[in-house]
Amino acid sequence: MAFDNTVTVTGNITRDPELRFTPGGSAVATFGLAWNRRWQNRQTNETEEQVSFFDVTCWNTLAENVSESLTKGTRVIVSGRMEQRSWETQDGDRRSKVEIIADEVSPSLRWATVEVIRNERRDGGGGGRNQGGGGGGYQGGGGGRPPRNQAQDYVADEEPF
Repeated sequence: MAFDNTVTVTGNITRDPELRFTPGGSAVATFGLAWNRRWQNRQTNETEEQVSFFDVTCWNTLAENVSESLTKGTRVIVSGRMEQRSWETQDGDRRSKVEIIADEVSPSLRWATVEVIRNERRDGGGGGRNQGGGGGGYQGGGGGRPPRNQAQDYVADEEPF
């Protein structure tokens, strides 16, 4: 029996994405995401609110694009999987957290507009959840990105997106 823990969360970025690279050269970007839930309390007729905070991790090409495109306060839609991580502090305390490993990140167009700039492929195809090992995923690395606002050449019958 297969289990799927896919999650989609819409919220606001709480800190600018931070881009780092693994020793093997894979790009990793992390940022915080806040999701607000509001409801009307039927007994008091007052609006109540609950805020949930998530850490989001992006890998490879997605990581590079997120770090170049998004900033604190941007409303985004994140789709990925939940993953729990545990560690021990220097004081010997056990800690754990649940984070979202993103497959897709996009700005929400509910209250904003964006300009989409298509990047050239940096790999030979594929995609999916690759975290620096195994086949089929993005290889990361530099190059392939045209300067901002530069017109792109398309084959006449090729879809632009």
